[in-house]
Amino acid sequence: MTDRAPASDPGPFSRFEFLVAGRYLRARRRDRFVSVIAALTLTGIALGVAALIVVTSVMNGFNAEIVSKLLGLNGHFSAYPIEARFTDYEKSAFQIQSVDGVVAAIPFVEGQALASGAKADATGAIVRGISLDSVEKLKLLHDGAILGHWDGWDDGNGVAIGRRLAEKLKVNIGDTVTLLSPDASGLQSGARPRTRSFPVQVIFDLGMTEFDSFYLYMPLRPAQDYLEMFDRVLKPNASVPPVDADEADREAAYDRIYRATAIEVFIADPNALDAMRLKIGQEIERPLILSDWRQQHQNFFDALQTQGSVMFVILSMIVVVAAFNIISSLIMLVKDKGTDIAVLRTMGATRGSIMRIFGIAGVAIGVGGTLLGLALGLVIAANAEAIRAFLSSVLGFTIFPPEVFFLSSLPSRTNPSEVIAIVAVAMGLSFLATLYPAWRAAQYDPVEALRYE
Repeated sequence: MTDRAPASDPGPFSRFEFLVAGRYLRARRRDRFVSVIAALTLTGIALGVAALIVVTSVMNGFNAEIVSKLLGLNGHFSAYPIEARFTDYEKSAFQIQSVDGVVAAIPFVEGQALASGAKADATGAIVRGISLDSVEKLKLLHDGAILGHWDGWDDGNGVAIGRRLAEKLKVNIGDTVTLLSPDASGLQSGARPRTRSFPVQVIFDLGMTEFDSFYLYMPLRPAQDYLEMFDRVLKPNASVPPVDADEADREAAYDRIYRATAIEVFIADPNALDAMRLKIGQEIERPLILSDWRQQHQNFFDALQTQGSVMFVILSMIVVVAAFNIISSLIMLVKDKGTDIAVLRTMGATRGSIMRIFGIAGVAIGVGGTLLGLALGLVIAANAEAIRAFLSSVLGFTIFPPEVFFLSSLPSRTNPSEVIAIVAVAMGLSFLATLYPAWRAAQYDPVEALRYE
């Protein structure tokens, strides 16, 4: 009589272990409740992963869109005069433009005014004067014209206003906008603030509420005249006009030396701010204060970064809670399958095999939920604006109103590295959540389990 050869060990993670783990996860009449809990846990992980992907994508898109809009109109630097009035702005702009690494240097004048239309009340507006050459350098502004055109901008007396401001004032191309400047500095005592009317030449839509609702552009020279951005210098061989002379005679005796508010400086590398500040300061003659866009909007971007971090932490709790649900669902599964574990042990299954069976079941829930959440999150992130518009039309109110969130549409930009990190964290938590229940299952004593059964 020959001895029978011992059965070969199938080894870890064999087909047998995957088969048993799969049967434990499938719903049957006796253990349907456990399978429902596992399905809910999978759904929780999927929703958490999808929420993280969508929120990070929207926050990335929001930050990128805000930066692109701000730097599309405002320079990487704003150069302000230090000592004297900025009457040599053209020379300074030419010198800055000649610095290697500078893309454009745009002088401008700026002031505040109350704008009103014939059919609407007055509203606050920021008046900015720039030349046609500057408009052509600002591609966002130049290409953002939806009505009207920029032809003859320098030679005309028209204005360009944002779409939302035009809606507030109820004006269209060719209509008149009246500007009331509250600044009476430089006027004679008792004089009234300046009030002038200008035709609307261009209506633009930049997709950013701040610019579309409050900015009003004028040709540089008319803006300098309206805002009184000039110094009066007595003409050669002219005498000071008497006090009782009329305005025309007084103006005829003086020359106007125009000045600018500042110069917007655009550079090729937005990350080289410190190096370019030093380089520009060394190569221009006039001392200027160079204020970069990070300094001008530091509080705003700090608030955005804090908000994004807080949202990420809060939504990460969904994945953490789902991971704890994996623990609870596996513990319930282990309790429910106590007899099965005892039978498997008596048939030769090792503790390691039992541990791997329940580990595979838990990891399957985590991986399935993570992959489902990944697909769901990427689809929602790619169609965030369409989904927002659909929900707004169905619910009857605007989700993410532009007046609050600055942008007229909901941007989304998915960062692959962040998505990989989210998926890795979700799968890592799912794996860690399976260790304790699987270890408990491996500790079952088959004798005791069968005795009490």
